[in-house]
Amino acid sequence: MASKSTFKGFPPEGMEFLRDLKENNDREWFTPRKAVYQEKVQEPMLELVSAVHAEMLRFAPAYVGEPKKCVFRIYRDTRFAKDKTPYKTHVAAAMWRGGADKNTGSGYYFSISPEALEIGGGLYSPEPDALLAVRRHIADHAVDFRKTFETAAVRKLMGDLHGESSSRAPKGFDPEHPAMDLLKRKHYVLMKSADPALATTPKLLPEIVKRFEAMAPFVDFLNQPLADRAKQPLL
Repeated sequence: MASKSTFKGFPPEGMEFLRDLKENNDREWFTPRKAVYQEKVQEPMLELVSAVHAEMLRFAPAYVGEPKKCVFRIYRDTRFAKDKTPYKTHVAAAMWRGGADKNTGSGYYFSISPEALEIGGGLYSPEPDALLAVRRHIADHAVDFRKTFETAAVRKLMGDLHGESSSRAPKGFDPEHPAMDLLKRKHYVLMKSADPALATTPKLLPEIVKRFEAMAPFVDFLNQPLADRAKQPLL
């Protein structure tokens, strides 16, 4: 379905700012230009997330939230990183199911820079108990799960599953299970690159929305056992 919301694209100055930041990634350069970042990058990003949310009301209303909580900070966490540059050179946002904390379930994601446009969704690096719940759900409904990402339409828009897999069958699962290729996975992610030149055009919004909509059954399937588990009373 065609997008009814509008977003004219990031101003060219926004992408130029990120390009320059990559070459001058330090506080001395960023601080006097923070207002430029806010006007040309941060504010358009919030506008874009709001427009994406407006479209998600059609196919993923449970993932619509407050734009400011969806957009990642420009500041890098360098406490345990070898790379001490203080700023990210891209902007990114994630949409999580209402009531869930970030990184506790399956969700939607996109990131934008002058060099790359990435659009994806799924479950990345879940906690062991969450991964076990998802694996059990897949073991019981493997055929249904494959239907969420192996269709021609989803493959065309999102490609194949991404993510690391274990070398052997997870503990407690039959090594001969017909869906062992899925059960070995540690992450369940669909991620696709698009033309970064779209960032400054009105085509950016529908590009994100069509890929999110294609992934909706996949994202929902992964969240089902986690939502069910959250409803269970504590023992």
